[in-house]
Amino acid sequence: MVTSEERLKILNLVQQGKISPQEGIRLLEALDKSQPSFSRPFSAGGPRWLRVRITDTSTGKTRVNVRLPVTVLNAGMKMGARFSPELDREQMSDILKAVRAGEIGQVLDVYNDKDGEHVEVLLE
Repeated sequence: MVTSEERLKILNLVQQGKISPQEGIRLLEALDKSQPSFSRPFSAGGPRWLRVRITDTSTGKTRVNVRLPVTVLNAGMKMGARFSPELDREQMSDILKAVRAGEIGQVLDVYNDKDGEHVEVLLE
């Protein structure tokens, strides 16, 4: 059985830069495959993935495009808050509510003029 501790270890490795976000996703997906499907904490018909996309507003190029399983969302939100201080607790709560409600699509769309970034959070 996969524990939260195992997931947090993988997320910490990504945070420390010891593995890439893509490698972290691959490892988390491997953990999910080893876990029985009935233990999924969110609704079965709801989103399976949370995508965070950050685009440079001046060039239009994507800086970050990360997809995480919603099963690690609570830990991921805590880690993400460290990298995106403009994402407040209310916005994080709204994202969690959208996941639990089974919503699909864009749940956050923020333009940060100071840093020249467009941040999108989508549920897939």
